[in-house]
Amino acid sequence: MAAEIKAPPLRPYPGSPALAPGAMSASKPYVATPKMQEAIGFPGELGEGWKERALGRMGELLGKYRSLRVYLDACVHCGACTDKCHYFLGTGDPLNMPVARQDLMRSVYRRHFTLAGKLFPKLVGARELTKDVLDQWYSYYNQCSECRRCSVFCPYGIDTAEITMAGKEIMDAAGLGQKYTNEIIGKVHRIGNNLGLPGPALADTLEGLEEDVKEDTGADVRFPLDVKGAEVLLVTPSADFFAEPHVDSLIGYAKVFHAAGISWTLSSHASEAGNFGLFIGSYDQLRTIALRIREAALELGVRRIVVGECGHAWRVAYSMWNTLAGIGAGGQDDFARALQSQLDPRYKQPMHICELTHDLIGRGALRLDREANDHRVVTFHDSCNVARASRMGDTPGGQFEIPRAIIRAVANKYVEMPRGTTREQTFCCGGGGGLLTDELLDLRVKGALPRMEALTQVANGQGVNFMATICAICKAQFSKVLPYYGFKMGMVGGVHQLVSTAIRLGAKS
Repeated sequence: MAAEIKAPPLRPYPGSPALAPGAMSASKPYVATPKMQEAIGFPGELGEGWKERALGRMGELLGKYRSLRVYLDACVHCGACTDKCHYFLGTGDPLNMPVARQDLMRSVYRRHFTLAGKLFPKLVGARELTKDVLDQWYSYYNQCSECRRCSVFCPYGIDTAEITMAGKEIMDAAGLGQKYTNEIIGKVHRIGNNLGLPGPALADTLEGLEEDVKEDTGADVRFPLDVKGAEVLLVTPSADFFAEPHVDSLIGYAKVFHAAGISWTLSSHASEAGNFGLFIGSYDQLRTIALRIREAALELGVRRIVVGECGHAWRVAYSMWNTLAGIGAGGQDDFARALQSQLDPRYKQPMHICELTHDLIGRGALRLDREANDHRVVTFHDSCNVARASRMGDTPGGQFEIPRAIIRAVANKYVEMPRGTTREQTFCCGGGGGLLTDELLDLRVKGALPRMEALTQVANGQGVNFMATICAICKAQFSKVLPYYGFKMGMVGGVHQLVSTAIRLGAKS
């Protein structure tokens, strides 16, 4: 399959593609098995009563989230969003225009939840929820990475990601779930991380990393697991435990803690920062996964919680952990209050690893050699969930400035990609939103086109040979798709991979 996939041609100046109606209608991820569905509380498969279940859940969401109803009512089809989606730019399929993707649900909403749609369905573009319509939902709501770039340009602030997430939750409630996301959610419930890595295997992995770093640096850098009384609980994407280039960022975190003299630990109970409950729009799944973090923090008695390089993990932590699990102000149950009294109020709760490292650099607590990265000309890819759904630091735009400040502190050669492709207008990597699965590789390659066009400009014009990012999904996606555009797989890595190279620890370093 992969051998048949071809990247679309790069354009000298990004623009709207030629329309290709239906080009991606056959693009679909594998359907979750009944066992996967039932394990996380959804009907096993479509069966009798599926339509009633779907419309019932849709009604619940419309009643629970006023924003959803507003988004479905407010669109005037002005066209401001049409050319803002990376999947539309890469595929040309009109149903990948954000407004068209919204209309897949809007038409059903009008038929079943508005008076005009019940009385004059054809006049207002209303349609019944049929299996054919549901099949269209399954295809195109799994061609939205929930990156929210379209919302930046919408004059009414319509958030297509929220509509996509609602669509996925409705399909799950009907018995039609996506295999990749729902299988991973089940692994987190059973084992504690997205990869299904059990505690003993994780311990062996961390022990091996200690040996590797000792050999490289001569320093006894520890990768502690389940250590009670440590100051910091680090919660990081499970990809950091073994896969390239992710593990290089984990090594960077450990070196930072070691150099600063900060005691820290990972948790085998809650070893995963990612929360795929976000991708399927399920509050119940979001909360159940987040509660593992609270349980681990209370059990280990830590004073700070730090999140590693994962875009959607930081979005959930920054925006939702307070009410989901009482990490930070917001939780009202006894356990949330107990945690709030345990955590050190002098620090942000939670804190991003970039915030911690940036603070240490500013205080001169780390010994850095920027020349160690002189073989790299670095650019930075703003991960969409960090850029458009979170903050860092104490000032607006900290989520943009802090990672860049770290890069400039550890590398001499830094180049920005073209305006309109970075910061709040950044393009998605093309693999977010639960789409990082091999059966969607063709879509992922096409969805990466706008970022590859921007990268090509700075690679050809200014010699960029390394693209840093702070998201595990971005790293995994780019590692896979970069070769389709003529780049080396190892061209992408984490900000803390650069930190790891520059930081000086022992005699060998």
